[in-house]
Amino acid sequence: MSKRKIFLVLLAGLLVMALGLSACGKQAAAPTQAPKQSVTIVIGTTDKVTDLDPANAYDFHTWEIFHNTMDTLLHYKPGTTDLEPGLATSYDVSKDGKTYTFHLRQGLKFPDGTPFNAQAVKWSIDRVFKIQGDPNWLVTSFVDHVEVVDDNTVKFVLKKAVNYFPLLVATFPYAPISPQCYPADKIASDSTCSGIGPYKIAKWTRDVEMDLTANPDWYGPAPKADKIIIKYFADATTMRLALENGEIDVATKSLNPTDYADLKKNPNIQVVEGPGAYIRYIVFNVKMKPFDDKLVREAIAYAVNRQAIVDKVYQGTHEPLYSMVPMGMWSHIDAFPKRDLNKAKELLQKAGYSADKPLEVDLWWTPTHYGDTESDMASVVKEALEETGMIKVKLQSAEWATYTDQFGSMGMFLLGWYPDYMDPDNYTYPFAASDASDDIGSNYASKAMDDLFAKEQSATDLRSDSRKKVFEDIQNLWATDVPTLPLSQGKLMVAARSNISGIVLDPVMLNHYFLLQKSGK
Repeated sequence: MSKRKIFLVLLAGLLVMALGLSACGKQAAAPTQAPKQSVTIVIGTTDKVTDLDPANAYDFHTWEIFHNTMDTLLHYKPGTTDLEPGLATSYDVSKDGKTYTFHLRQGLKFPDGTPFNAQAVKWSIDRVFKIQGDPNWLVTSFVDHVEVVDDNTVKFVLKKAVNYFPLLVATFPYAPISPQCYPADKIASDSTCSGIGPYKIAKWTRDVEMDLTANPDWYGPAPKADKIIIKYFADATTMRLALENGEIDVATKSLNPTDYADLKKNPNIQVVEGPGAYIRYIVFNVKMKPFDDKLVREAIAYAVNRQAIVDKVYQGTHEPLYSMVPMGMWSHIDAFPKRDLNKAKELLQKAGYSADKPLEVDLWWTPTHYGDTESDMASVVKEALEETGMIKVKLQSAEWATYTDQFGSMGMFLLGWYPDYMDPDNYTYPFAASDASDDIGSNYASKAMDDLFAKEQSATDLRSDSRKKVFEDIQNLWATDVPTLPLSQGKLMVAARSNISGIVLDPVMLNHYFLLQKSGK
């Protein structure tokens, strides 16, 4: 995930030139140059940092912090879905597709002064294997082991050929970190060591503020702002007021949908929209009653009201979604059916339910992680299901840390997904592969689905017609088995003061702090 950095230098201008001798015969002072002015940009968010250890963090906002403070061997070029060199200048692939050899940048060091080399890369990957944190599957499902060839060359040996492995290398479990700053075998949740990025973490007070300062040892063009301050808000209303009052320069994930429409009328505020690869969906634990009955999952799929979600909850900032693969992404099809209450009732009757004997279920949601609209989201889903007259829904909620700990013990719950890597595999494999679905709490397993994943992952051409056909088969099987239920797809939206520029939004959906610049006061 990409890093573009060009330093903003503001020169104050020369002082008035000496006027020669004064009437008293004294020489005027020699001209001096004003010191460079430091540029600070303040960003507000209602999101939270969960865990600052890349071996364990697996959420959008924390990865956004990593994106700006720890580079990967390859990363995305801002504004695109194209990879470019990061901490590696190039790589080679073996004929069998199972070995990737990366050639590293030389002369770099981590913020603690530890040299960056192949040994540090291997140590960082070995650490992911040891810790087995939340995003470990991005490494452990694919990598067999890592070898040091020499100080500047490192070799990844895969368990099997994976055509999109370069996309995986751009995710943050692959980010090299200092062996002298992180423990080798335990999670460092509060570590501010960071990696090698355009910024370093200078200060962090959980849920209050994080200060980033430009990294003088960064290999690329320097960030345009010397300092980024991230302020954490308890709710969108308070954050909007802070933006309008000039207390913050940028407001990111998330304001309320109505806020964006209102702020567009404010001449001092700009609202920037980016392409959306963000999806919302329901997860079913297919091993937990009553969701172990496919008829129940199918009935819920027919009963949900996507249009009501889009209209009432997101007010036009989302679109209805009928596949886990987002619209606009190569191979997407509308696999799930449109709403049909009669069909939902028919399936419920087959499963043994009726108005006198309703299906009673809990729907779990989390209050803050997805913004202030999440309670509305849960209520709209509940209303749609109960409209069958044969389902009764009890809403249950838990804060994000507890919520994620409960994966596997909740039967039906709301989640969202931002891409790890820009390929349909990322929207399918983590949820429905037998060796990955337990991490998300669905526990779905299907040999037919696993065979399809094996076929698409071994294809030599990422965009071949044959691989596209495999993904279409995956989406159709998904709509039959319903391990998860896609609901909506959202845009990335950012509101900022009018003097802020350099906001570059792309489908990767991580804000590039290092491109932001500020003019005037």
